[in-house]
Amino acid sequence: MDDTTQPKERRLTDVATLRARARRHIEEGAVTPGYAADREAVVKLLNEALATEIVCTLRYRRHYFMARGIHAATVAEEFREHAAEELGHADQIAERIVQLGGEPDFSPMTLLARSHAEYVEGGSLLDMIKENLVAERIAIDSYREMLLYIGDADPTTVRMLASILAVEEEHADELSDLVAGLPTSKG
Repeated sequence: MDDTTQPKERRLTDVATLRARARRHIEEGAVTPGYAADREAVVKLLNEALATEIVCTLRYRRHYFMARGIHAATVAEEFREHAAEELGHADQIAERIVQLGGEPDFSPMTLLARSHAEYVEGGSLLDMIKENLVAERIAIDSYREMLLYIGDADPTTVRMLASILAVEEEHADELSDLVAGLPTSKG
């Protein structure tokens, strides 16, 4: 066998070196020299995700209050739950941005420009469900691309984004079920 077929041997850093490295640059907080991602790029992506989650929270909240029709109570409750979960995602993302030494951008002046999702009010209950489903599908693709971009360079951010992605997929599935369960006329 030649050297190309042999697995690369991984070595653990000795304890004395770990301790010495931990004492250097302590102002960096959780970001150690072993952090392999482009921190500025990750913070930028996370601020876009933060904006997306805030816009989705606001849209879901509006839809919760504006839901009307025979199926409104059930659908409105789903909107309320999704709004709360999206706000929780925003909090997770903002916390991670700070851990990476960045600043979460909550500026309302640029929120829509940074968001991947749109803020569409929707005229009927069915329109509201469909707009939320579109936004969830955008979020799903956005998070998948972020995960691929970051790869194994930042496992903590990857785990957080993967858990958020799983919830966004659940939201899309629930909204799809709601679309299938409603009549196609304005509700």
